[in-house]
Formats: sequence, structure tokens, C-alpha cells
Amino acid sequence: MIYLDYAATTPVDSRVAATILALLTADGDFANPSSNHQAGLRSRAHVAHAAERLGALINAHPDRLIWTSGATESDNLAIIGAARARAHRGRHLITMPTEHKAVTDTFAALEQQGFEVSWLAPDSRGLLEIAQLEAAIREDTQLVSIMHVNNETGIVQDIAQIGAVCRQHDVLYHVDAAQSLGKLPLDVGNLPIDLMSMTAHKVYGPKGVGALFIADRPGCHIEPLTYGGGQQKRLRPGTLAAPLIAGFGHAAEIASSCQADDLKHLAELRDQLWGGIRDVPGVTLNGDIDGFPGILNVSVDGVEGESLLLALEPLCVATGSACNSKSQEPSGVLRAMGLSDMQAQSAIRFSLGRPTRGEDVAAAVELYCNAISRLRGIAPEPPA
Repeated sequence: MIYLDYAATTPVDSRVAATILALLTADGDFANPSSNHQAGLRSRAHVAHAAERLGALINAHPDRLIWTSGATESDNLAIIGAARARAHRGRHLITMPTEHKAVTDTFAALEQQGFEVSWLAPDSRGLLEIAQLEAAIREDTQLVSIMHVNNETGIVQDIAQIGAVCRQHDVLYHVDAAQSLGKLPLDVGNLPIDLMSMTAHKVYGPKGVGALFIADRPGCHIEPLTYGGGQQKRLRPGTLAAPLIAGFGHAAEIASSCQADDLKHLAELRDQLWGGIRDVPGVTLNGDIDGFPGILNVSVDGVEGESLLLALEPLCVATGSACNSKSQEPSGVLRAMGLSDMQAQSAIRFSLGRPTRGEDVAAAVELYCNAISRLRGIAPEPPA
């Protein structure tokens, strides 16, 4: 197996796995962190330490972090929570059709609840034009949600400029940072970001845990989506998954120490991959070669994506985002960027990671080129 699907998920770092295991069993700190006895206090200390580690990675005070089950819950909590908290001021929201489904489906649900959403179209690379955002903001606009790194194409939005526009108009800015946390520099202490969603499993941490950053400034409030105990300022009540949270914190600390080396490694592998397939007849890069180097999305003429995916085995890649992989519909992200259905259906997303080696990329290049040649060789001739 050659795994090049790190944008879908990453393996848990062995050091992180050891941290998680130490909080699971009877000989470890397994107690409920809400408990006030000695064992509970030890478990709570692990949660606090994780918040310090994650906070250090993004330059946020630990108190500004809310633990969740992952980026999808963080997106829902941020978007719905902010929209409801500010509904008395206005019910107009802004996002893009190229966002993750956890964002687009949430905005679609809010539309059914009486909110008005402006869906801003990207340019051909997938980028938001700032002038378009400025023109879309109205007096009743309350929230803008634009992600940092696109999960399908790797395109990197200018979140500093987007956030600055939002601040000028007193509009909350939410960023889905699932694909950029621990991979690109993120400093919420200096960036104009109000709400930021994160997850552990894209950065060599465990599945099932995420976080939401909430800025400490006037007007930046959210309403809870769930109710129960008094945990986490009552914004997300429930027993904290201390083992997973501790693992997330450890993964964040590791990412902080090797972010620069990881970026250099990914850029070298991305250049090797693109250099090996760019001359295949009919291959087109989707996005921008200067985007996040861990993701490379390409389409190819005359080949259907699902057939290509099967022909690439044992190479593990994706035809779109993992969250939408069971759908036979062409990628909504690529269609919003102007690609035809055929171009979008032929797209393959290669995503690279910390464990990826040069020989993995070389093998992927050979498999990709051979698969295209083989599929084109058996394709029926077009009618005369």
C-alpha cells in the first residue's frame, strides 16, 4: 500500500498514541476530569496542559479554546452559535461554495431557518477576490466563513486580508483551519480571526477530538448547541475526552517543533510529484502550484475518476474530499472553480504527509502514468 491521502486523515504519531494510552487504563489517569477528587484533578491537569500546548501553537490563551469532537462540530458550533447569538442584529451571512461540507451544509441549514446567505464564487484558482467580499457585506451582515487551506485543492486564502475587511465592518470572521493547523503558521493573537475550527486527526493526532478558538473581544459570542453540565463555560457541556484531548495537545506540540521541516519536506515531494505527471497529455493542475504543498489536485482528459481510482491500486488517493467520497456527483469545489463535470470527475487528489518518502512519490507517478495509458487504451472510440 502507498498512502497519499493525508488530507483525509493522518496516522497517529507513536508518541501521541503513548500519551493517549496513559489516560485510558486503570494504572493511568483515567478519571473524569470534572471530578474534584485527586484522580479527577490529575485528569483535569492533562486537559489543561493540552490547552497550553494547542494555545502555544496558535498563540492563543488556553481559556479561549473549546474542546469538541472534531472540525465538523467546531464548524457547526461556530457558525450556528454565532448566527443565533447575533440574529437580533441581522440575519445575513457570507461564505463560499468551495468550503468544506461541514460549512456549506451548515449554512444551507441556516437558510432553511430564515437566514440569508451570500455564496461568493471563487476565481479559477479557487481564491476569493477581496473586492467581491467588500461588495457583499451589508449593514445586516453578521458572519463570514472562509477557510484557510482548501481540503480538495490546497489553495490558501488570504485570511489576514479577509479578516481585516470583516473587522472594518464589525462582522465576525470564522476560519476552518482543519487543513492548515500545525502545517502553516497560524497566529490568532495577531490575525483578525474571531472563530477558528481545528481537528487533531489531520495533524497526526487521534480522530474524535477537535477545538474551537473564540476570540476575546466585544461582540464575539456564540450560543451553545447542546445542553447539560457546566463544562466549558456551558458552551459545549459534557464529559471531556481527556485521553483524546491530551493526545491533541501532544500532536500540536510536535507540529510546532517540526512545522518548518515538514513544509520543506512536503514542498520537495510535491515538486517531485508534479514534475513526474505534468507532461502526461491532457493533465491539468486544479488550484495553484503555490498553494499548500501537501495537496496536489489534477484532472486528466479522457479518463473517468472512479475508474482511475481503481486502476491506481495499491495507491491510496482520493477523487474528492473524503467526507463526500461516496457521492457520484463531481466535486462541487471544482465545479465552482469553473471546471466541467467531466474535468471534475477525472480529478485525483494526492495529499502528502510527514511519513511520505521520495520512493512513494516515484511509485505513485509510475502508477498514475501507467493507469492513464491503460484506461485510454481500452476506452471506446468516440462516434464518427
